[in-house]
Amino acid sequence: MLLTISSAETKGVRIYVTNYADTTIDVIDPATKKIVQVIDGIQNPHGIALSPDGKRVYVTSEFEHVLAVVDRESGKITKKIALTGMPNNIAVTKEGGRVLVCIRSEPGGLDMVDTTSLERVKSIPVKTGLHNAVVTPDGKYAVASSPAGHSLVVIDLRSEQLAWDVRFDQETRMLALESGSDGTVKRIFVQLAYVHGFAVVDFATHREVARINLPTEPKGFEGEASASGPTHGIGVNPDGKTLWITTASNRCVFVYSLPDLKPLGYVPTGVHPAWLSFSPDGKMVYVSNTIEDGTLSVIDAESMKEVARIPVGHKPMRTTSFVLP
Repeated sequence: MLLTISSAETKGVRIYVTNYADTTIDVIDPATKKIVQVIDGIQNPHGIALSPDGKRVYVTSEFEHVLAVVDRESGKITKKIALTGMPNNIAVTKEGGRVLVCIRSEPGGLDMVDTTSLERVKSIPVKTGLHNAVVTPDGKYAVASSPAGHSLVVIDLRSEQLAWDVRFDQETRMLALESGSDGTVKRIFVQLAYVHGFAVVDFATHREVARINLPTEPKGFEGEASASGPTHGIGVNPDGKTLWITTASNRCVFVYSLPDLKPLGYVPTGVHPAWLSFSPDGKMVYVSNTIEDGTLSVIDAESMKEVARIPVGHKPMRTTSFVLP
């Protein structure tokens, strides 16, 4: 049974969902559980992020090989910026001056788009294509997964050079960062292909220090995992107290306490839960149910209960949220 969303926790919030099998991004008001805006004209939208001031929405198109710049208020596309190859996910630097775009097609790279000129100004070379990127809270580094390279790459955003990398025995997928109060990263949590769990990397030593297997319960959904593995969504709550990880083969999100990584339980979702994100205050968790459902699960983080399941477009993928000014 779905619970009621508290209006105090959703006041002025908008959730953005990329619909990969469409040309659209749905914008949802969680208080009404309704789509209030549709951004259209971006074929196979993948990565999405907002500018720090909330005036722009940045979206990558795998089909067009561009970064689309959207005026948030009107939902109109103002520019499409050509990239060096097929993009995946993106991240915006802490000060908002650059958009970092993972180029998945070989030879790969991290394209940099200047947000003042709205031009691609650099592409940092890497060994193989990149999938997912996250900027460290202190703004010093970008951490990106390289599936074909079975690795994570860490790029120094001051020198715009590769700082270090770490290799695994499987393809890397999504990642999340655990940081201290000063923004310094302590650990990286990495999802790996064909692994029903995640790896733990110590940021200071650049080494994998643990591998955590997810629980086997609930059962009955093993056939729903994709060919590339059961898990494809992970995140640390903004309050820094919990780690959330989706798994299609259990049709749920598992929750772990931080820093001790003790399992706290799970939250059932729709079919094939994948990408997840949090509301800015960390009180809500948003999970894309990507295959048959075409829905977004909205989860209350404190109670660990699904409070809404909202229909969206075809094959929803990345999500992000924003508090209206």
